[in-house]
Amino acid sequence: MSSESSTRGPSKEDQTTFERWRRHFSMITGLGGTQEERAADMEAYHHRMCEKRKRELMTYSPAVVFMMKHLKLTGADVSEDDIVCAPCDFNRSGGFIPEAGVVLLCQGKFLNKGHMEDTIVHELVHMYDHAKFKVDWNNLRHHACSEIRANSLGGDCRWSREFQRGIFAFSKQHQECVRRRAVLSVRANPACPDQAAAEKAVNEVWESCFNDTRPFDEIY
Repeated sequence: MSSESSTRGPSKEDQTTFERWRRHFSMITGLGGTQEERAADMEAYHHRMCEKRKRELMTYSPAVVFMMKHLKLTGADVSEDDIVCAPCDFNRSGGFIPEAGVVLLCQGKFLNKGHMEDTIVHELVHMYDHAKFKVDWNNLRHHACSEIRANSLGGDCRWSREFQRGIFAFSKQHQECVRRRAVLSVRANPACPDQAAAEKAVNEVWESCFNDTRPFDEIY
């Protein structure tokens, strides 16, 4: 009996544990495994982390919970299925997809949990505008207004975020950031012919949209 016990190979559980350890080691160090395996493991890790943080923020973040509450009042009841973690080809952290009515979180693109929180709030402001104001995203003025509001209310233009981008300003830093980022987003709209049109759209709606903090009482 002792001979049989000593010659028995590792259990399936041991093999599975070892394989998980091997692939984790490979992912961290870049050693072992194929390039495709390492890329797949890294993508799976980013997805798990994105989903975990997303659920935590949807439960515990005051700003995210507040936006979800007010979206529900407009008839848009946001669930985990409406905020999707996925790989993105473009260099951004997220987006709102009006046709599907969902928020996209670009897994692996977040600096930290706070960055994800700001991104979710930003995109939920777009969702709120879409539900409450029936935004026509091909209308540059409509798009500009929502971008002004989302960048102002979503935390994208806090001094600390600008500092991380290497942008330093002490006079009207928030307004300048909101305007700059709104113009960039409108310029990326396929309906926008050029930079001048993006700047014109933002300028035309600036005053009313920057001062519209709904559903917040003020810029938080």
